Amino acid sequence: MPSPAGAPTVAGPVDTGAPTDPPAAAAHPTPRRNTTREDDSVVKRHLAAAAALSSLAFLAAAPGAQAADNPYQRGPAPTVSSIEAARGSYAVSQTSVSSLSVTGFGGGTIYYPTSTSDGTFGAVVISPGFTAYESSIAWLGPRLASQGFVVFTIDTLTTLDQPDSRGRQLLAALDHLTQRSSVRGRVDATRLGVMGHSMGGGGTLEAAKSRPSLKAAIPLTGWNTDKTWPEISTPTLVVGADGDTVAPVATHSEPFYETLPASLDKAYLELNGATHFTPNSSNTTIAKYSISWLKRFIDNDTRYDQFLCPLPRPSLTIAEYRGTCPLGS
Repeated sequence: MPSPAGAPTVAGPVDTGAPTDPPAAAAHPTPRRNTTREDDSVVKRHLAAAAALSSLAFLAAAPGAQAADNPYQRGPAPTVSSIEAARGSYAVSQTSVSSLSVTGFGGGTIYYPTSTSDGTFGAVVISPGFTAYESSIAWLGPRLASQGFVVFTIDTLTTLDQPDSRGRQLLAALDHLTQRSSVRGRVDATRLGVMGHSMGGGGTLEAAKSRPSLKAAIPLTGWNTDKTWPEISTPTLVVGADGDTVAPVATHSEPFYETLPASLDKAYLELNGATHFTPNSSNTTIAKYSISWLKRFIDNDTRYDQFLCPLPRPSLTIAEYRGTCPLGS
């Protein structure tokens, strides 16, 4: 068995400085006009309309605006630039979790938006690969958190843990995050996802199989001896690499994707010019599609459909992309 390693300014009133003279008194004052209830009604309607337009303008501009029909929507309207950026619209803080203070996994680091005005956020836990440590997937922490998620990058109990064990550890970390962590009040425990690299990717599939309530799963160049996953009901984005010689796509990522239920929201992204270890370094393609997938299925944010459907075409960074469109059907 190969041994994959995971590694504003606010404008004030304008003062022209020019003195003004009081207007001369009129010789014959204009008679005062008596207003009617109808006049009052017209004025009230205009004021109400102006207030409504002002409110809409504020919501459209506010970074943390939420759509009235989707209480889980977070952040401004996305663009290609915003999902490719190294950081999103949210400022991020982090807190370390000692392995001595938890059970079922090896501790890690929680990254979370500092905003307290947008309510709770969806969350995702990320596992490293075989022989690797949390540091190998740490770049994803602040990148995803700045887009409006609580992200927990973890260490496993031992670096040699197999995919089934890593799956259980992902779930243990989710339980700690939502029930006992210092940021549990910031997390919506009904909107959770899992990610992982290599055997951590294999563990991602195991976790999704064990806990159908998960909203999203993303295995990154995943490795697992189990190649078939018809039991999974969690929307899954499988990421492979065309140059992966540790977990070749033909025997890992492709069969993982192909055996997911046909009725499932699923996608297969094969990175172009990439290797098994590409997910261990900051990667724009991995980030933009992971963000879009997590937003669409953890936040139920259909504003991100545009980046997933129609299916992305092959390019310098994408060797192949398959998927189910439309999403959520």
